[in-house]
Amino acid sequence: MQQVTLNNGVEMPILGFGVYQIPPEQTEQTVSEALAAGYRLLDTAASYGNEEAVGRAIRNSGIPRGELFVTTKLWVQDAPAEANTKRAFETSLAKLGLDYLDLYLMHQPYGDVYGQWRAMEDLNREGRAKAIGVANFYPDRLLDLTLNNDITPAVNQIETHPFFQRAADQELMREHGVQIQSWGGFAEGKNDLFTQPLLSEIGAKHDKSVAQVVLRWLTQRGVVAIPKSVRAERMAENIDVFDFELTNEQMAQISTLDTGSSLFFDHHDPEMVTWLAKRRLDG
Repeated sequence: MQQVTLNNGVEMPILGFGVYQIPPEQTEQTVSEALAAGYRLLDTAASYGNEEAVGRAIRNSGIPRGELFVTTKLWVQDAPAEANTKRAFETSLAKLGLDYLDLYLMHQPYGDVYGQWRAMEDLNREGRAKAIGVANFYPDRLLDLTLNNDITPAVNQIETHPFFQRAADQELMREHGVQIQSWGGFAEGKNDLFTQPLLSEIGAKHDKSVAQVVLRWLTQRGVVAIPKSVRAERMAENIDVFDFELTNEQMAQISTLDTGSSLFFDHHDPEMVTWLAKRRLDG
């Protein structure tokens, strides 16, 4: 598996497995199948409600801990943010049944971001979170956090797919040593992605599916991807993307699909900001 090196020297697989919207009762079996298919990067979050199931799959896999890269995410914390962030971290770690995390992400750019980040910096310095980063941070918020704190986020996980490509965001992250990671790489099938004519044509030329073309496009750009599937044959297909390469012309053709806007929700929309900032997790 191809790796990317984060800004603190930690190596991260460029392709992993995400568990967003997989029901807890289905997660253990699904993750077990993903691990059997060869995935070693697992991405979950406190807000997904399936950390315990991910942890069971890890324990039952027999795979040495050092061969896995496990990410989970911190939800917005009430004041005092520093104490509550560390408490949330311990809760996630206990649910996963792990001694440390490879990557801990701040899930949303809301609440006492600075207090949350200071706590995450402590966890990183203690070695309990090997790398720390953020998710859903637009350039202004990312730069504000980066320029006014000791530790630069190692990763920013953002919506990235053929219809919202984030090229300028990626370039800014590169300038500041932040690794871009995609969520929603398949755009959840929106805009008829899986039958999109250009992607289908490119796939036919390589004898690959549209999903494989998208994942190759992401990884060729240096974007870490975490596709999700509950079907073992799709998991195997999604990880089989390193035996071909898109041409410069094909990469340029795919760039024409960019709409420049989200297909899901706008983090600048006051109603969305209010909902995300006020949402709290049970337990």
